[in-house]
Formats: sequence, structure tokens, C-alpha cells
Amino acid sequence: MKASNLFASVVFAAVGLIAATGAQAETYEGVQAPRSGLNRADVQGEAMRAARAPDQNVTRGSRGAETVEVSGDRSVVKAEAVRTAAAPDQNVNASSRVNSKLVSTMGNPVDVRAELVRRNSTRM
Repeated sequence: MKASNLFASVVFAAVGLIAATGAQAETYEGVQAPRSGLNRADVQGEAMRAARAPDQNVTRGSRGAETVEVSGDRSVVKAEAVRTAAAPDQNVNASSRVNSKLVSTMGNPVDVRAELVRRNSTRM
């Protein structure tokens, strides 16, 4: 009889403790507090203007060629591209040279040709 009374009192205390802690609820204020300086009418007017805007759902590039900002002289950019494309080790990285710490010693063909032209022009 004493064991059952002790068990009942422990269960009653546990239920009371759960009920007491469960009564502390917080109010839900959403994920983020609204911070808009516009009222409802301003937002609705803005939405209507955006909905009536021309070409709003057109994919990029379908309106013709886009403008490109020029970053340098065309001949200089082309020369850099040719030199880079002709580099002897352009597709080589550290993982493709197994157990090798040497960088390619081959000259760039563009530089070799330029040196030959320079030497030939000084001879004349």
C-alpha cells in the first residue's frame, strides 16, 4: 500500500510540473517584423505599375544584342587571347604532373615567333 501511494504521489507531482511549465506560452509575431514605410495603397500602386511595365517577362537576350562595356584595346585583348591559347602548358595543373615539381620549360610559340621576327628585322 505504501509503494502505490508513493508512486501515485510521484506521478501527481510530475503531471503538476508538466502542467505548470506548459502554461508559459509566447505570442507569435511572425518570422520578421514588417519594416515597410509604405502604406497599402502605395504598395498596390507600385504593383500595378510593375504589372503594366513593358517587356517585363521577356527573357534576356531576346530584345537584341546587349551592350558590352569595352575593357581595353581590341588588338591588345586579341593578342592576349592568342598568347594564352598557344601556351604550351595551358591545360596542365599540379595534379596532371605526377611527382613533378617542374614547370614547363617550353617557350610559348607566340613569343618564339615574335623573337624570330625581331631577329630577322634587325638583320636587314
